[in-house]
Amino acid sequence: MKFIVSSTYLLKQLQVLGGVINNSNTLPILDNFLFDLKESKLTVSASDLETTMSTVLEVDSDSEGTIAVPARLLLDTLKTFPEQPLTFVVEDNNTVEISSNHGKYALAYADGAEFPKAVEVSNPSSTTLLGDILATAINKTIFAAGNDDLRPVMSGVFFQFSPENLTFVATDAHKLVKYQRQDVTASEVAEFIMPKKPLTLLKGILAGSESEVTIEYNDSNAKFYFDNTELICRLIDGKYPNYEAVIPKENPNKLTIARNQFLSSVRRVSIFSNKTTHQIRLKVAGAELNISAEDVDYSNKAEERLSCSYQGDDMQIGFNSRFLLEMLNNLSSDEVSLEMSLPNRAGILTPIDGLDEGEHVTMLVMPVMLNN
Repeated sequence: MKFIVSSTYLLKQLQVLGGVINNSNTLPILDNFLFDLKESKLTVSASDLETTMSTVLEVDSDSEGTIAVPARLLLDTLKTFPEQPLTFVVEDNNTVEISSNHGKYALAYADGAEFPKAVEVSNPSSTTLLGDILATAINKTIFAAGNDDLRPVMSGVFFQFSPENLTFVATDAHKLVKYQRQDVTASEVAEFIMPKKPLTLLKGILAGSESEVTIEYNDSNAKFYFDNTELICRLIDGKYPNYEAVIPKENPNKLTIARNQFLSSVRRVSIFSNKTTHQIRLKVAGAELNISAEDVDYSNKAEERLSCSYQGDDMQIGFNSRFLLEMLNNLSSDEVSLEMSLPNRAGILTPIDGLDEGEHVTMLVMPVMLNN
């Protein structure tokens, strides 16, 4: 088995796949990339058993073979090369020899047959959408997913596809984000929960991408393929909570404010809040928003006044500033609206501008009880 490939081209592809490999694997074979060569097509795969990703590279070769190559060692070596052709030759003594312009490097390889096979997605439904739309949907929701091992369904992003729209939801019970696209639809109704790790990988690869991504899914697995790459992952098993039930429908009090101004103010005032509760108080009356925080233990307090546009009754409501900051940071609009009903009901944050046609973002933040 022998092939020639450009060093930078190989490195770029392997760095993407390297994101799949865990730092500590239960099976030693998973510390390797699987190289499967069929003449000029080299398929490289990486897996952690839950997620498997593979990509097809064009190489110069007329041989065939399958080997597993140590991932960390290979990546560290490739990072040091300037752009040049590298020749890989599999020797008889269980090593693969890499020849560059200036030297030779031998790595021990493992038998490719030991590498776990990727699962097949049987009887799948499928949907196709633009890579950039998928990356945006992941970006807008993944930060709100939980980290609680006891509630695995909330540690992923809920995909809801229908002939009307595609909806992506994430929540950790303190905050919730619902991202909807009405300009993209699926042929049939389907829902599944995607784990965070494969989504983080996809988000990194697909940002700004004009490629079409085809998603195939059944009850247990989902497969994404685009360009020369495919990613298969196991879905999170379980039923997603009924998120529509927690979004308050009647919100008579509506505050509209410049996002950057609101963000900077919350960021500054929150420095003075209690270090365990991160509580800030919003007090709205007329066209004025008063943001304050106090840490009684250390006699620290801060207060800022901002002008805003507000329709509704005067009210005071408390929020955890970290959740509010995460949400405001995740939006890109100039103005946002915060709709509220009562101090003990969730506030709904939505962008007023800066969205594409057919794009909707709803963010929900749970209040914290104010101790007057």
